[in-house]
Amino acid sequence: MRFILIDRIVELQAGVKITAVKNLTIAEEYLADHFPHFPVMPGVLMLEAMTQAGAWLVRHSEDFAHSMVVLKQAKNVKYGQFVEPGQTLTVTAELLSQSDSEAKLAARGTVDGQMTVSGRLILAKYNLADTNPNNKRIDEATKRELRKIFHLIYQSGEEIPQHIGGEVKCDAI
Repeated sequence: MRFILIDRIVELQAGVKITAVKNLTIAEEYLADHFPHFPVMPGVLMLEAMTQAGAWLVRHSEDFAHSMVVLKQAKNVKYGQFVEPGQTLTVTAELLSQSDSEAKLAARGTVDGQMTVSGRLILAKYNLADTNPNNKRIDEATKRELRKIFHLIYQSGEEIPQHIGGEVKCDAI
């Protein structure tokens, strides 16, 4: 199963900072097991939400240069309050530095201004074709899909090309 833990990007400064939200609902499948009579968002998924927000910042800042932006290391992760159904987790990630192969970020999650999770993240960035040139088509397809998801969760007012029949149409968001 794949979890998309960012519902909406609410602020984005390319190369600097991202703020995103995750609205936790009782319909989240994992809440049935975590915990049955006290449903709360698992800490590892709070960490994943910070990772996903940071990955969107990196992708957007580099114009989707890499098909893969994944967690390489998490440092100094601290947890505060629980995130319960009906609450909104607000995730902020700030880019501290980056190289060709990784990005370092400071990230935190809050609910109503109260800290729920924080930490330093190192995200690895790469393309599958870097190690196997036969994977270039997979990289390109992955980047296309990631751009589609990005435009669904971040409505910046920029135009998004849409394929209609054999032509391309641009709609402003």
